[in-house]
Parts: sequence; C-alpha cells; structure tokens
Amino acid sequence: MTQITSLLVANRGEIALRIMKTARAMGITCIGVHTEADAGSPHVAFADRSICIGAGPVGDSYLSAEKLIAAAREAGAEAVHPGYGFLSESADFARACTAAGLIFIGPSAEAIALMGNKAAAKRRMIAAGVPCVPGYEGEDQSADVLGLEAARIGYPVMIKAAAGGGGRGMRLVEAPEDVAGALGLAQSEALSAFGSDEVILEKAVIRPRHVEIQVFADTDGNTIHLGERDCSVQRRHQKVVEEAPSPAVDEDLRARMGAAAVEAARAIGYIGAGTVEFLLDDSGAFYFLEMNTRLQVEHPVTELVTGLDLVALQIRVAQRQPLGITQEDVTLTGHAIEVRLYAEDPAQDFLPQAGRIVQWQAPVGAGIRVDAGIVSGQEVSPYYDPMLAKLIAHGASRAEALERLSEGLRDLALFGVASNRDFLLQVLNHPEFAAGQATTGFIADHLPADLTQPLSTAEIALAAALIYRADQAAAAKTSGVAAELLGWSGQGVLQSRLKVAAGEAVHDLRLSEADGVLTVTSVEWSHQVTGQGQDLRLDGTRADLRHVHTEGDRLFVATGTRLFDVSRLRAGASAVSNEASGQITAPMHGALLEVCVAVGDRVEPGARLAVLEAMKMQHEILAGAAGVVAEVPVDAGAQVKAGDLLVAIDVDGEAT
Repeated sequence: MTQITSLLVANRGEIALRIMKTARAMGITCIGVHTEADAGSPHVAFADRSICIGAGPVGDSYLSAEKLIAAAREAGAEAVHPGYGFLSESADFARACTAAGLIFIGPSAEAIALMGNKAAAKRRMIAAGVPCVPGYEGEDQSADVLGLEAARIGYPVMIKAAAGGGGRGMRLVEAPEDVAGALGLAQSEALSAFGSDEVILEKAVIRPRHVEIQVFADTDGNTIHLGERDCSVQRRHQKVVEEAPSPAVDEDLRARMGAAAVEAARAIGYIGAGTVEFLLDDSGAFYFLEMNTRLQVEHPVTELVTGLDLVALQIRVAQRQPLGITQEDVTLTGHAIEVRLYAEDPAQDFLPQAGRIVQWQAPVGAGIRVDAGIVSGQEVSPYYDPMLAKLIAHGASRAEALERLSEGLRDLALFGVASNRDFLLQVLNHPEFAAGQATTGFIADHLPADLTQPLSTAEIALAAALIYRADQAAAAKTSGVAAELLGWSGQGVLQSRLKVAAGEAVHDLRLSEADGVLTVTSVEWSHQVTGQGQDLRLDGTRADLRHVHTEGDRLFVATGTRLFDVSRLRAGASAVSNEASGQITAPMHGALLEVCVAVGDRVEPGARLAVLEAMKMQHEILAGAAGVVAEVPVDAGAQVKAGDLLVAIDVDGEAT
C-alpha cells in the first residue's frame, strides 16, 4: 500500500475544487495549478499551494503535460488527479506521470488508449460479449467502403469520430445520397478536434435513452457497479440534465446492464473509476456506446444516492487499497438530479459568454448541493469550457428531488454574463420530463428552436419601479425629506421620466405615485406597482423577486422564472447596436478561423462573415443588416478580443 500525502490537481474550476475538498478531508496536501486568466478562481484560493502554468490558452497550460509534471515536481507532489476534460483521458499524460515517478489517479495508460478509440473499444466489447449497436469499425476508411457499409447497416446511420466524443465529428445520415457530404464534414471536424479523421458507423437508434453505469475496480480484482445515471436530456449530444436512478430502469434491467458494464471493465483489466455508456431503446434492449476512463461531470448524482465519495474511492484505489465494499453493499436511496449551469446565451443559439460575473449567489436548502468554481467579481475567460457550476438535488422521491432542484434554480443569482438558468427551468418544468419520459430527442421535440424572449411589459414596469424606489431612497437620504413626501408639489403628484434599454429595445416611461400606488406608463401600456423593497406586487399579483443588484446604471433582476437586466439611459445616450449600424464585432475572445467576405462584397442579413473559435467551439459570425462590406481589418488566424471590429458594412449604402 502507498500512502499519498500530497496531490496535484491538473485541472481548474469546480472539479478542481471538488477534488481538493475530499483530498484535504483525507489529510492530503492540495496543490493547484492555474493560468494568469484563472488567478482569481476559488480553486486557487482553496489550494495549499497553486502554481501558475501559463497565460490563458489551454494549449500552453492545462493541455501541457510538460508544464503540469514540472509543477508537480516543483511542489513535491506524489500524485496527480486529472479531473475530467483536458488531459484526463490522455494515455500519453498517464504514461508521462508514471515515468516521472508520480501516481496517476486513474486507470492504466493502456486502458485509456484502448477505450479512447471507439473502433478499438467496440471491437473489444464485441469480443467480450457486451451488446453493441450494429455498425462498422474497420480500418478501411475509404469513402467507397464506408458507403457500402452504411448500405449494409441500413439507414439511418450515425457517423462518429473514432478518437473522441462530445458531439464533435458526429453526423446523422438518413439517405445514401447524403453519405459523402456528411462523411466529409465528420472527418474534417474529427481531424480538427482530435487529430484523427478515423470514423466508425453505427445503426442510428432513434430517440433512445442514454443510460450509463458507474463502475469501480481495485487492484485486488474487485470490480463492481454503482447503479446507473440517465443522461438522456441532451443538446447537440452534450448532456444537460443527469439523474440517478433512471426512470426507465427497474431492478432486473439494472442488474443486467450493471453486469454488462462490469464485464466490459474486466475485459480490459480496468482499475479505478469508469463509466460504461449505453443506448437503451423502448423495448428494453441496450447497446454499448463508449467507456469514459475518468470521473464524470455527473458523478454527484451517484454519490447522493449511494452515500459514497467517488473521489475518496479513486484515491483509495490509487493507494492500492481495496474498495472496502462489495456489490451487495451497494444500495440506492432516494433520487438525485443534476443540471449544468453554463455561461451561454440560449437566445443566441447558446453562444458561450465571456465577461465579469457581477454577482453570484448559490442557492441553499434541504437536499441541495452546489459544485461551483466561481465567485462574484470573477472574469469568465473565453479560453475554457463555459460550465460555471452544477446544481444537484436529492430527495426521497424523484418528484421531491425535481421540486428541490427547480426551487434551487429559481433562488440563485448569476448576474453579469448570460446563462442557461431559465432554459434549465423550462426543461425541468416540462410535463414530459416531469413524467420521466425524456429521450435523447426531448429538447428537439419539445422545446422551441427560437428561445428569444423579449422582456414583457410587466417585467419592464417591475424594473422601472425598482429604479424609482432606489432613486427615492437616495433622494430622501440626501435631502432629508421624508420618502412619502417625495414626488409631491403644490399642484399634486409629479411625474418622473425614465428611459431604460432592455437589449436593443428602448422604453420611454412615465412614473407617478399616489396613495402608495406607483403607476408606470408607456405610450402603449400601463402597470401599477405596490409595496416596498423587494416585496412588490404588480397589478395586485406578488412579483416573485429573488435577487436585485445595481451596478452603475445597470439593474440586474432575478425572479422565479427569469434572470434579466436593464440599463438606465441618461440624456444623450444611444441604444443603437453595433450590429444594426454595420459594425460587426467579436462577441468574445478567440481565434479567427475563417474570414468569409472581402471589401466590396454585397451581404444580406444572416450572411456568413467569419468563423470564430472560442470556448472549445466554433461560432459563425453573421451579418445583422444588408449592405456592402466596407472594411475587414482582421485576417484568418488572428487572435481577437471581445469587442474587436471584425467587419464594417455600409448598411443600405450609408457609411458606418
């Protein structure tokens, strides 16, 4: 047995913090790593020591095995925990750690390499008798052979990158004439993302459940499973909601899927924590999808229903200690559901967001767990995945867990960057999800493609009332006049003027108060607000105000259904957007992969102007107005900052 006394966590954000909390509770010294962009992150503050490994870009920091191993040596670490993402499934990194005399907290490099290639993994699983989706995983990657194999399998067929996942290098093909185009796109995307254009083909299982089994194995040959997680709610093959146990799995199916997962792990001599992912159809048949050789983002739901600390078990196994539990010891109690909170804008096709977090306040309550890696005032960097936090709820039943999670989402504050919080509430509140019927097609089938939701007149009136009350309180404090006398003159009630911008919409409002009723009026509508502080009623109905924050002329509001902000416009201020004026700027920091227009080109609204790579994704920059390209001050390959001019368009012939 080896005793680990110091551990370097080769990761960042919420997972680095979560690993360190368990390690410290086990008496282990925690060493963190960070970039200059991450210097103010909570995981840096929590670590016993943190070492800077670069400026910001992942290629020179969190993806640099050399820098991570050098940091471990400098700090005298005995072990390295990779977390998830980055180098967590890099066989080369695991091998390099071992060669440097460091304990790699994960499976062997050989197991990582085998399971990291979908084709090789599937061949091994077929040999082991694990149920697999019919398909092709051969070495001949010619277009002719792949076309013939697709016809043999039968349409629809899924093309998948052999060397990676996460939806990249994946295309659904429904007809023979679509194979060539989809194959070219999948191979190009796979080569860019994973350095290999090898693909496999699989029979497409339409609208299945995505159910995964958590497995654990120690060095004494004890291999067990810890039940399943249902990860069916996905957007573009990225998980959005995860829960344990699955609403679609009974005791018999759990035993059969668990046995298949354990057999998969034993077939490759697996050691440590791993996840075997399956597709489950409506007949109860299940098929091997892939094996993740690391801790999963969604591991907290398993921890909450089993009562086990998966990081502690990982460390035990790395110390060559037995797991200390058998399959018979594993019991599932209650239900747990997790959602991932991202800095992204659902109204802009989920475009990742960078910028300053003005305020972050995590929810508290019975059964609520928050794994977060952010604090108020922190900058969300464009260099990394936009996930900010995970909210997990546990209850005696699925209904109780769902209600606790929904209330937790309603009660958080995240101001300063757009997020998917309101979208997550839409998912959780949908009857199909509440009934436990969601499949991988849930979001496409049940939620609108256009998630743009302009503020209602009631929300505008509520924001105006909050600004008015703040003005009133400030005036009473500085003037010495009682608050109830403000807004009165010898001629009666005075009207106040207020102009606010919500997105690109500008509202010119008049406010007047009499007998405790504040009337907010525009040209087209009127609302009445009563009450004080955050206990307000709008037209007689209680406003479900959760959080209010003001920074300068910007007001941030969290209600039980909506996070939004408005800006107060002072005299002379303009709310005309750069996009409408023809000034197309970078929405975030990133690398400009492609410039699609040149000076003199005529463009229409929606025309593709450029492609920006940021936060591990590629984003199309589109024209917002018709006109002629007047200026293109950047070239493909350039690094740009948020707000940098990319393209200037003479809108409708008028110079911008």
